[in-house]
Amino acid sequence: MKDDVYWMGIALREANKAADLGEVPIGAVVVRDDKVIGRGYNLRESRHDPTAHAEMIAIRQASRRSGNWRLSGATLYVTVEPCVMCMGGILLARIERVVFGCHDPKAGAAGSLYDLSADPRLNHRVTLTTGVRGMECAATISTFFAALRERKRQKKVAAD
Repeated sequence: MKDDVYWMGIALREANKAADLGEVPIGAVVVRDDKVIGRGYNLRESRHDPTAHAEMIAIRQASRRSGNWRLSGATLYVTVEPCVMCMGGILLARIERVVFGCHDPKAGAAGSLYDLSADPRLNHRVTLTTGVRGMECAATISTFFAALRERKRQKKVAAD
């Protein structure tokens, strides 16, 4: 049986696909019975779709492949802490467990800003595991945004 480190490696590969397209490099995979049943990476810019987050794409694919919107027994691996929308999708899909690499202090809904995973007012709970390959996941995001800032700076210098 493969472990969390292995599956997060696949999510990181998905994140790199997003980076190659100039998208924020976040990747996700849905795993059940030791098989990937859904995968995704951010495509918000490419699709002009604010809901095209890695997690939502992976959940949609997993639901289609399994022929059921209920993803009971599944684990979602994602490189960055899910936002409110994605945690909503995770809860609605009845995903059992979420494993993420690094926290998102600006938008995280699995402990940073909110913790929807254990809200007693909701009818589903999800188990969280955090920090898996966290340094790699954080570096992927940091490198992307540092390069983006540098490109913007160079563009401004060239315009002046």
